[in-house]
Amino acid sequence: MKYKNIIKAVFESRPNRFIAKVLVDGHEETVHVKNTGRCKELLIPGCEVWLTEPGTPERKTKYDLVAVRKSTGVLFNIDSQAPNKVVKEWLETKGYDRIVPEYTYGNSRIDFYMEKGKEKFLMEVKGCTLEVDGIGYFPDAPTERGVKHLRELIKAKKEGYRAILTFVIQMEGVYEVRPNIATHPEFAAAFEEAKKAGVEILFLPCKVAPDELKI
Repeated sequence: MKYKNIIKAVFESRPNRFIAKVLVDGHEETVHVKNTGRCKELLIPGCEVWLTEPGTPERKTKYDLVAVRKSTGVLFNIDSQAPNKVVKEWLETKGYDRIVPEYTYGNSRIDFYMEKGKEKFLMEVKGCTLEVDGIGYFPDAPTERGVKHLRELIKAKKEGYRAILTFVIQMEGVYEVRPNIATHPEFAAAFEEAKKAGVEILFLPCKVAPDELKI
């Protein structure tokens, strides 16, 4: 996926999880942050960030903040909507007979339902933006929704689906994602339970550029 109208800025502060203050050509601008996670190890005053201008009428903010360069020099895409978009693009190259986004299963909406011949798949997608020593970790904030989705995938596996938990790694140089036990032990426990139940864990490394995210 590609972004249009990308510009570079300097991060100043994040008053709340929805907005940030940045400098664009020396002028302060309030922008929308397309990630409600903490991202505290990324969004540090003075760091480089990239914004996109969607051009949507009647918005409160002109720009969306979608990428940030960590102090290590690695570029991170932090757009929480991007993982599902790039997975859809990727799935469309894999020969499925049917792909249905936002599929209702049980009491949840699972990101993708797919069919290939007689085989039926359910896939839940998570974006990883937390990296420590070359390993990705998820989540960076507690996610009861994530635990619920794992329970649904376990149930789906028992009912004969191929159930897949997919991590889109939104930075380069990382090829594995582990559950973040310290941040959400319940998710970590559900993750291990899902693995034992036969839920497939898929890691999708990405090419990351200020204007692009691609598996």
